[in-house]
Amino acid sequence: MSTVVSGLMIPFIGTAAGAGCVFFLHKDLKAGVQRALAGFAAGVMVAASIWSLIVPAIEQESDKGSFAFLPAFIGFWCGILFLLFLDHVIPHIHRSIERADQTEGPRSKLTRTAMLVLAVTLHNIPEGMAVGVVYAGLVNGSSNITAGGALALALGIAIQNFPEGAIISMPLYAEGKSKPKSFVLGVLSGAVEPVFGGLTVILAGIVVPAMPYLLSFAAGAMLYVVVEELIPEMSEGEHSNIGVVAFAAGFSLMMALDVALG
Repeated sequence: MSTVVSGLMIPFIGTAAGAGCVFFLHKDLKAGVQRALAGFAAGVMVAASIWSLIVPAIEQESDKGSFAFLPAFIGFWCGILFLLFLDHVIPHIHRSIERADQTEGPRSKLTRTAMLVLAVTLHNIPEGMAVGVVYAGLVNGSSNITAGGALALALGIAIQNFPEGAIISMPLYAEGKSKPKSFVLGVLSGAVEPVFGGLTVILAGIVVPAMPYLLSFAAGAMLYVVVEELIPEMSEGEHSNIGVVAFAAGFSLMMALDVALG
């Protein structure tokens, strides 16, 4: 159980460490840096979705022959549709910024930041579920999930959470909030990860046959976030190729972690 708890906390620690940048940096992150960080995060999430979630989901159903893909297919689409539903209920990052930029009056910056915090918090839910379902598979003795593979996913998401914590705390400080308050708000944006990760572990423990569906559900939700939020963000403005290079770096790192530790 201690392994599960520590695994669920690793991504949260990544967010907290990123939020701590507010104590060491004096200016807001430059647009180019934000594009690079978004691209890196996207690369990590795509690689994690494939090697840590979709592939194990299909391998667990290998006894079904030609239909081994079906649970992963269904779970993947459920994850996509779930995030699509949330996207209509709670605004996501780039859409939130567009709306805030159209807001008139002195509260426009505050509105923009509040929407950004809300969007990143929502974005962290599928990541927490992804780590939770992998550790649930480890606890339930799934032959397709190893301790190393689960740790690789947790570390990969923690790495891509680091810039997210900074993207929250730095603008808050730039808009006049104190460093401690900016740090706390940045940390809280990642608090949903261990919560939803723990709930996923409990659910998967109760319904063990649902594991392939849950793995691919998390993958679908994460890939929706990548396409809907991170790719547009990493492609904004001139010289957006920095986002592509960072995407490749994040993808390569997560792939290496999963293979080396799995």
